Amino acid sequence: MNKTAERRLMGTEKEFLDLFQKLCYSRQRWQAWADLMKAWACAISNATDRNPEHFERREKEYSQCIERLGGVEIPARLLSVVTLALEADPNQDFLGRIYMNLDLGSHWHGQFFTPYDVCVMMARITIEAGIEQMRNRPYISISDPACGAGATLIAGINELRRRGINYQTEAVFMAQDIDEVAALMCYVQMSLLGAPGYVCVGNTLTNPCTGPSVLRPIEREGQELWFTPMYFAEKWTFIRKAEFMRDTLKALEPRRPVFTFDFSKGTAQYGMIAI
Repeated sequence: MNKTAERRLMGTEKEFLDLFQKLCYSRQRWQAWADLMKAWACAISNATDRNPEHFERREKEYSQCIERLGGVEIPARLLSVVTLALEADPNQDFLGRIYMNLDLGSHWHGQFFTPYDVCVMMARITIEAGIEQMRNRPYISISDPACGAGATLIAGINELRRRGINYQTEAVFMAQDIDEVAALMCYVQMSLLGAPGYVCVGNTLTNPCTGPSVLRPIEREGQELWFTPMYFAEKWTFIRKAEFMRDTLKALEPRRPVFTFDFSKGTAQYGMIAI
């Protein structure tokens, strides 16, 4: 990017739309948008996630998307606009708003994202109700099983910040959406905001994201996991290793059989407990 163009970037919606339009001269808007989100997501993921299955596939997908987009310059400038916008005002769903303004939701399943002000209200109500329980845990977990572009999680990030809670070291964010484009929008914004966590592409109802713990999801058939760069920070890596060791040692504990009787129902249950 030349210096003149760089000086022009201020992080506004108009700047984004003017640049994005250049990607749509010979292609449908939804096609350009899908490739743009995938290219950004692959570039962000491969900077930190060295899982061979993820890395190699995403390198190929990135190259294919950039080729269809006509080169790296405009996608890079557009990402700069988003970055500047979220730096100037992190309390917004920048990509979600543009997505709806471009009427792209009508192409994918007739989507309508929750207005950001409503997400702010929900975040404040939810965090207010559970703030005391949160403080007694090693970390806070915030989940959105139908994340869209991530507006609810972004509102949660800003509500934690408003309350003086460092979301980068005290919270982990989990998101899932059946639509890949929407999920990657969420992933890009979570990554740019420095939120530790991951986004799962998959059907929440029939194939929910699960694992031994919040920090250790298992990627199952029909899912694709995207881990944010902050997920690989030293603190969260240490916690994951500690949880794994705890679970391993617990599995090695000697156990004895135990019977439980429910005389009112006339039933009995058999299980094992640690000695």
